[in-house]
Amino acid sequence: MKIKPNHHTSIGFQNHPFVETAAPKGIIFYIRRFWGSVFAPDIPDGHELSELESTQLLHSIKSDRITWLGHASFLIRVSGKTILTDPFLTEFASPISWAGPIRFVGPVIPLDKLPPIDIVIVSHNHYDHLDDETVSSLKNKETIHVVVPLGLKSFFIERGYTNVTELDWGESVDVGNVELTSLPSVHDSARSTDDHNKTLWTSWVIRSVEKRIIFIGDTGYSETIYNGIGEKYSSFDYAILPIGAYEPRKLMWMSHITPEEAITIGNDVHATTLIASHWGTVSSLSDEPPFEPPKRFRKAGIASGFAERELWVMKVGETRPLSRNLVLQ
Repeated sequence: MKIKPNHHTSIGFQNHPFVETAAPKGIIFYIRRFWGSVFAPDIPDGHELSELESTQLLHSIKSDRITWLGHASFLIRVSGKTILTDPFLTEFASPISWAGPIRFVGPVIPLDKLPPIDIVIVSHNHYDHLDDETVSSLKNKETIHVVVPLGLKSFFIERGYTNVTELDWGESVDVGNVELTSLPSVHDSARSTDDHNKTLWTSWVIRSVEKRIIFIGDTGYSETIYNGIGEKYSSFDYAILPIGAYEPRKLMWMSHITPEEAITIGNDVHATTLIASHWGTVSSLSDEPPFEPPKRFRKAGIASGFAERELWVMKVGETRPLSRNLVLQ
């Protein structure tokens, strides 16, 4: 009889090493979330580009590149393939628009002006990482290769996609010259009250001939997991790391890292350049000031030995070239 992996259980998936992420948050926590969704924060100058600036910059860079569309949504261009991560490009991160987290910064580049997407990858099924309207609205569904954690294939098939690959932790798929590998993170999943942990959550390794990138949508910290990834892969050119939604710690430590822990993960996986994600886009996800995360991220990174040029805090809509680095086989 085939032995199930440790993260497969009779009642759904779990973190391994085990971390319980379903901490009861209480009514006061949700009242604060509702209040935060009503009043948007003041946005600092320079936090986002205009649509014109974004589209011109995107199309001006012909080499491998990365574009931040806000939160955990990036366009990554490597080896001739354009990858969209954690598609959430609309307004509400909730099944109930009046009661849930809301974007206070748009994706800048509208859905209908995105370049053709070759690959979509999803870290987990929470509404701020997997948006029904975005997925339903993407063009050329018949040519997009979707790669998702276990349990999420049906979500895309029901919305008109035909080429969908589900992966368990440790499994890989090749899409052209790009290899995608699913690896553990410390999180959970749910889109309603009755599907907790019925689908898997994952970190993604994106590997081309010239680059190795790790994309982490959401995670708590695990020395075992991230040191293990560092030992397995030796190094990464880029690590895309979540830096927001970490307060209050007594509720969030199990599923969301602090900016300092993001730096620790960058060191654990031996990444050269760290890219800040999961901040400055969606209101009311947590209690920290919305523009505190990048300050702590930069401070911790410098203290840990990273140069400022190796700590990317991008503007929403900004595109940067990915340098040409030869991945060791």
